[in-house]
Amino acid sequence: MYEQKTKENDNSVIAFIEQVESPKKREDAYRLLDLFTETSGYAAKMWGTSIIGFGSYHYKYPTGHEGDAPLVGFSPRKAKISLYFATGDEERAELLDRLGKHTSGKACVYINKVADIDEDVLKALIRRSITFLQQLYPNNE
Repeated sequence: MYEQKTKENDNSVIAFIEQVESPKKREDAYRLLDLFTETSGYAAKMWGTSIIGFGSYHYKYPTGHEGDAPLVGFSPRKAKISLYFATGDEERAELLDRLGKHTSGKACVYINKVADIDEDVLKALIRRSITFLQQLYPNNE
């Protein structure tokens, strides 16, 4: 049976951010911590060894695969900062168009630094992602 690798744990978010090598990336991680905490209304929790997540939801796919994930989150990785938002939401693309300098993959949005993006659009992405996931998976709270 599949064992989910990225799980919520009690590791210290602050200790994780303090281990970020680049002072600028560490500063950005603290800014994102403030933005995500204030906007989401959830306390930051570590997910796995490198994702800072906010809130959580339980998903179950038609295949039977299920697990838990943060509603939103970020990770100050060595190359870029990864932002985690819900996928499958049509409003996401419109918001991303206004976010600022970024690239995106299937599930992640990548930025070099917070100064490259519009913080108000980031807040809208956080709120939208939470709303979308709570509507998609309503029996989580």
